[in-house]
Amino acid sequence: MRAKIGVIRGDGIGPEVVGSALEVLRAVSRKFHHNFEEVELLAGGCSIDTFGEPLTAQTLEQAMQCDAVLLGAVGGPKWDSLPGAMRPERALLGLRSGLGVYANLRPVKLIPQLKEASPLKLEILQRGIDLLIVRELTGGMYFGNRGRFTDQAGNAAAFDTETYSAPEIQRILEVGYEAAMSRSKRLCVVDKANVLESSRLWREVAGSVAGRYPEVTTSYLYVDNCAMQLILNPSQFDVIVTSNMFGDILSDEASVLTGSIGMLPSASLGDMRGGKAESGTVRRGLYEPIHGSAPDIAGTGKANPLGTILSAAMMLRYSFNLETEAQAIEKAVETVLDSGFRTADIAGHGEAKSEKLTIPATTEDMTREVVRAV
Repeated sequence: MRAKIGVIRGDGIGPEVVGSALEVLRAVSRKFHHNFEEVELLAGGCSIDTFGEPLTAQTLEQAMQCDAVLLGAVGGPKWDSLPGAMRPERALLGLRSGLGVYANLRPVKLIPQLKEASPLKLEILQRGIDLLIVRELTGGMYFGNRGRFTDQAGNAAAFDTETYSAPEIQRILEVGYEAAMSRSKRLCVVDKANVLESSRLWREVAGSVAGRYPEVTTSYLYVDNCAMQLILNPSQFDVIVTSNMFGDILSDEASVLTGSIGMLPSASLGDMRGGKAESGTVRRGLYEPIHGSAPDIAGTGKANPLGTILSAAMMLRYSFNLETEAQAIEKAVETVLDSGFRTADIAGHGEAKSEKLTIPATTEDMTREVVRAV
């Protein structure tokens, strides 16, 4: 298979972990005889330093010409003093909107080898954690009207507007329901309908969409209760569908339940209703770990590359329909964890099974072992 992959290394530890994922993809390419062309692109803080803006029109156009985009985290204290429209994070919003990737899939699954790294009690972990957060990605407060003004008393004030249309809500719900149909057929809509009018519209639309999926059990939770339930009983969840801001917060919370935010991948997809690309076709997507740029550990070798490596596996599955290859990466990660390798964020959890292992392993160590296991 031939495919063109846009590579945005990003800021902080982004270049390190993206580099790791590319090494693994190259190993997959050699083993399964694929041809993955890598197209280097700049976005985020490094783009500000080079071009004076977080995402140039040319970069976006180049990304749109790629079959899929692999993205490292962007941002850092260096650019925190810039106005909102110029911050590195605006590149993410521009990429998501420009690529039309409105559905963010964030799987949260407890890896048995890392159960001791989870902050949850053993009796909770024994029930299992295997859920999928489907986050709406191109609407809501992150894309709504915003601004600053002076109120009647002369005080500085600001506003951010949460806006959703029924079609936007419907399409993300359809992604969630299609995903639930291939899982345990349980879906929870998370909102704040007791306060927000936009959330009440979410419930109205969910009620109509649910009727088309009678096999799926639909439930509703307020976002504050959901945050609590993820700690108390995460096994009750199968698929969670929610808005842009709520999904951002809840998925970061859920990631810690599995042991480290550095372990979790994500896929941002367009009009595919949660399914994979058909055989022989390509479905464009944006793939990234859910962690941040962690500039404090950049260049130290402490970054965990597994979230980005597993994001590459999601790319093979969802954009290129290469299920065997995706599973090869996921199995390689499990094999390496079984052998006792741990980066700094998960070091000390699980026992090494070989005297040659170094705990904690560096980013390079972990990458090398996953490549070998592929």
